[in-house]
Amino acid sequence: MFENELMSRLIVAAISVLFAATSQSAEKHNDDVFDEIIVSADYRGRPTRDIPLTLSVIDAEMVSGAAVQHFEELTVLVPNMNWSGDGHRARYFQIRGVGELAQYQGAPNPSVGFVIDDIDFSGIGTVATLFDIERIEVLRGPQGTRYGANALAGLIYIESEDPSSESPGRVTLSAGDDSAYSAGVAFGGQVGDDSRFRVSAHHYESDGHRRNPFLGRDDTNGRKEIALRGKFVWQASDELQAKLSAMYVNVDNGYDAFAIDNSFTVLSDNPGQDAQDSIGASVRLDWVGADAFQLTSISSLADSQVDFSFDADWGNADAWAPVTYDFISENDRKRTTLSQEVRLASTENGRILNGRTDWLVGVYVSQLDESLLSLNQGQYFDPGSGFSDSLDARLSSDFEATNSAVFGQLGFPISEAGTLSVGLRVEHRKVDYTDSDGLDLDPSETMLGGEVSYTHRFGDSISGFATLSRGFKAGGFNLGFVPDGSREFDQESLTSLEFGVKSVMANGTLFFSSTVFYSSRRDQQVETSFQIDPTDPASFVFFTDNAAQGRAFGLESDLRWHATEELELYAAVGFLQARFDNFSTPLVDLGDRDQAHAPRYSLAGGGTYRHASGIFARLDVSAKDDFFFDVSHDQKSDAYWVANLRVGYAAESWTAQLYARNLFDEKYAVRGFFFGNEPPNFPPTLYIRQGDPRQVGLKLDYNF
Repeated sequence: MFENELMSRLIVAAISVLFAATSQSAEKHNDDVFDEIIVSADYRGRPTRDIPLTLSVIDAEMVSGAAVQHFEELTVLVPNMNWSGDGHRARYFQIRGVGELAQYQGAPNPSVGFVIDDIDFSGIGTVATLFDIERIEVLRGPQGTRYGANALAGLIYIESEDPSSESPGRVTLSAGDDSAYSAGVAFGGQVGDDSRFRVSAHHYESDGHRRNPFLGRDDTNGRKEIALRGKFVWQASDELQAKLSAMYVNVDNGYDAFAIDNSFTVLSDNPGQDAQDSIGASVRLDWVGADAFQLTSISSLADSQVDFSFDADWGNADAWAPVTYDFISENDRKRTTLSQEVRLASTENGRILNGRTDWLVGVYVSQLDESLLSLNQGQYFDPGSGFSDSLDARLSSDFEATNSAVFGQLGFPISEAGTLSVGLRVEHRKVDYTDSDGLDLDPSETMLGGEVSYTHRFGDSISGFATLSRGFKAGGFNLGFVPDGSREFDQESLTSLEFGVKSVMANGTLFFSSTVFYSSRRDQQVETSFQIDPTDPASFVFFTDNAAQGRAFGLESDLRWHATEELELYAAVGFLQARFDNFSTPLVDLGDRDQAHAPRYSLAGGGTYRHASGIFARLDVSAKDDFFFDVSHDQKSDAYWVANLRVGYAAESWTAQLYARNLFDEKYAVRGFFFGNEPPNFPPTLYIRQGDPRQVGLKLDYNF
């Protein structure tokens, strides 16, 4: 109690100092701080204000200041974004209530695209470690023209630090609670007159905030994460530039996150694993040698091994005595993705229709191969009733999907200040699937998406946009035992109408953007589940079905303000109402109910104060409304708020700082299940996975 009261007073004092500094220095500060941000995820690399869609850009300063290790720590900065804590690290993301919560079996079919340096990791975002990251862009709303079937809800684009002729080097060290420590190094520079490079390496370990007294260990949910990155840029000529990006990420995390009493004390006798070993590379060629157009080619390859296992009964022989109750679940997944995109974009001399219309055309092809080995095994015996049962279910499957698409955009001025843009994408998907249960399927389908948008500049500082867009997501099929008529499900579409404004004001010291939107999902795909045998925690049937319709509307706002030379403030606000229409599962009627992992509000705000002496402080506060955990039950999380604090000293070449994440040790849930898991009666119970508790640590950085 005293500790929390003291921390409360420290924060109040820090806020008072920040606002006092603002009032004293605001009149002195009129520098042009915010440069035009060029968005990498956009076809043409346009400034933020010229792009007619809703996006959040998290720059390198915000990445290093607001997070410790992984992208999941930054999702609070993106309005109306959430993540599923189904595994150890965030692998599945939800934007405006749209996105997967898990994938235990079946074909990969993500709703949120996830790209790192032009390499596609959609649906397997565990690799999103953050050392030497230059920028993160989150595009919200359907990206039917740009990214097709994998971006129904939006896209997350992460770009590591680019090489430059200077490319300053960096060394970082940190240590903290739960035996956490990390070390990293990054450097680069010029190679000859026409090439430059950058490489980085980072290692992070932690015991993982759980204690397992049965095994006498505190690392069964531990983290061990290694990331190697490299980039090489070759300016082959004045017309041709080539960029090679490569990465290797090994996430070897334990998985022992759920406790019978919803605490941090776990009882598992067979702790699991949530591991991902990924290697990826991309080659981007930009050629500007023609008078009428420029050419961009992006080739990428990713190869990943994903191992996910857990103790399905969450207990041990002593915990369940006199009942024998022991189950495990293992899923080993191998995925290879190849992709090639080529696009032509008009130059100023190549415009058509009386020289006023910009154009872009492109083709895209990808091949995804995935194999899965799944094992669910265990035994049950109740000496009181004499009932016994056992399970030994194994499945091996092979999945291949080929996607091919053609796309195009036209943009032409309506007036000196207004531009109309039209985009269209036609995508075809061919699937081949076989498994050891004898299922042999080869569906194919064609999907259509696009947008119509209008952008208007109201002077030099304010622009507005209106966009009507349509995204799509492929249909698919369910495996194993499923309810009658549920073997296959149809493709779905999402149509969104958005109105937004973006502005750089106050002599370039304040950036503000805000969007209102309404979206409608047709033939909405919903993954649900039910437990066939209440004595068997591995007997869940997971299947996807099409809801009649879903709808969402809301508001999203971002603000960054350099209030003074010493003080920078930010805020991110999201309000959302995402609901089902006329849909029910075996356990709950979802008609007119909020969708899963779609809190009504998501808020974040804070600021950084830097004194001329080198002393600095940073405060980040985020909050989320309650939300439904899933569609197979009606249980909800509690609303919560979390505060993070950093204080330190920055010299010319080095920085030392103390950090505290979840400063007040707030208890909050990132995933929830509702089922029976306690013998012999197995009463349905809500089990939650708690978010990380308070973590205090020290971080040192040296720049050279």
